[in-house]
Amino acid sequence: MKRVPRITPQEAASMVKNGDILLVGGFGMTGNPVHLLHALAETPVRNLVYVANNVGEPGLGGGRLLRNGQIRKAIGSYFTSNPEAVQAAQSGAIEVELLPQGSLAEAIRAGGAGLGGFYTPTAAGTLLAQGRETRLIGGKPYVLVEPIRGNVAFIRAWKADEAGNLVYRMTEQNFNKAMATAADLVIAEVEQIVPVGALDPDQIHTPGCYVDYLVEAKMTPEDLGSSASIENSSKKVDPLRLRMAQRALQELRPGQVVNLGIGIPTLIADLITPEMGIILHTENGMLGVGPAPAEGGAMDYPVNAGKIPVTALPGASYFDSADSFAMIRGGHVDVAVMGGLQVDERANLANWAVPGKPLLGVGGAMDLASGAQKLIITMTHTNPDGSPKIVPECTLPLTAVGAVDLVITELAVFGYPDGRLTLLELMPGATLEEVRAKTSARFVEALR
Repeated sequence: MKRVPRITPQEAASMVKNGDILLVGGFGMTGNPVHLLHALAETPVRNLVYVANNVGEPGLGGGRLLRNGQIRKAIGSYFTSNPEAVQAAQSGAIEVELLPQGSLAEAIRAGGAGLGGFYTPTAAGTLLAQGRETRLIGGKPYVLVEPIRGNVAFIRAWKADEAGNLVYRMTEQNFNKAMATAADLVIAEVEQIVPVGALDPDQIHTPGCYVDYLVEAKMTPEDLGSSASIENSSKKVDPLRLRMAQRALQELRPGQVVNLGIGIPTLIADLITPEMGIILHTENGMLGVGPAPAEGGAMDYPVNAGKIPVTALPGASYFDSADSFAMIRGGHVDVAVMGGLQVDERANLANWAVPGKPLLGVGGAMDLASGAQKLIITMTHTNPDGSPKIVPECTLPLTAVGAVDLVITELAVFGYPDGRLTLLELMPGATLEEVRAKTSARFVEALR
């Protein structure tokens, strides 16, 4: 049986060369090989191409490499989680390449599988499709995404045996599993190394043939940054936002797989009870998301896509990011509830970018908007300046084309029966005159 060498973080860091493409596992700081990255930050290596969902947190993980000026280019899906990465991109200190989260995960999986790329419906018709080949398949536009491979992969696992077989813990699979297959040199940072035979072959996530070196390093709460712990505080919820969440909940049915976006949709999670039989999906790799724990953090619990520790309901399951987005693109998520910046007469959605701010964070929004069987948008009816959000045509960068099924605001509920924007309901306290005055899009009325 193969024996994988055990080395120190410093020895691992010495294997990275100037200009290398470095794949880095983790979702936020969960499953992040923070010890390997911090050892690399102590070296003179420069001009790295850093491939990860995001660039750590300020001064933590990849954020430490960023502070040192060691990163030349970052490829990922959500750089806005680190304000220092935003500043570096705006100043030109680093080059960035933004990919939808599911496309990023699948590109890495394609690189590890020796494929020449793949076509995806995600991002078709949006800014992120510009410069990429698009073709019609079955009458639907698909965007070509090329594979991603690295010179070196730094990944994080829970357990390894001496043969390099890896087991991940809860939502720590995320990007780690695919990245373990997609680099010339793979170094796994693990919590514990056990003898060969101590791991059940049925439980192994990454076979040892992919792993070149092992580093044993213990995770601490300080290594987890903002996910280290959760504080349950009784924050007062705006009643109008809560009313929108309650109305969206009425659209959900027992047995449905549902993904909730950030903002107003997250309020729905607090309204769902186990008796409702609704299965919450989080795109970083979990089905069966439960409420936040009373105390504790990512050392003890899985995390959701907001990088918040959550509990797992009976029957929950964990998987990696590539499998999670395959569920989404494959139509296995019944409903996605998302926030919005604009929705228009043709059911187009804009919710990820605004004028004057860098296009640095799309996350899984494009995948979910185009892949979920039903898309519900919850948003305030107007912007703070009073301008409408339901418009004739979106002027902000699009998230998805023709994807919206239902729009819920504090004033009204709109749908698209027969392909036309239609006023279906007035929310409590709202009047038809007010909705007309605050909606610039043309709509027909079919009030229930």
